[in-house]
Amino acid sequence: MERDKHLPLTETVYYILLALVEPAHGYLIMQKVEELSGGQVRMAAGTLYGAIENLVKLKFIQPVASEDSRRKVYAITNKGLDILRLDLERMKHMINVTADRLK
Repeated sequence: MERDKHLPLTETVYYILLALVEPAHGYLIMQKVEELSGGQVRMAAGTLYGAIENLVKLKFIQPVASEDSRRKVYAITNKGLDILRLDLERMKHMINVTADRLK
């Protein structure tokens, strides 16, 4: 089976998709990414919004209805979930093969 052309995801994109398993607006996405990464990934607003624009174009995330008209809220799509799961499996394989080789 051929690898998806979008893999591997960058660390930032991986955490953005993971953060959007529950819908969130931009500032909350930045907070979730920092929390999920244990403080290892911090993004500036410009970086986040550029990534959001690309992820919407790829149909990995989509805008969703929000009670607050001042904030755009996004959620991961089924396509985004699929790519996130594929990257998780790719990383699991890498970890397993590395652990076996380093025994």
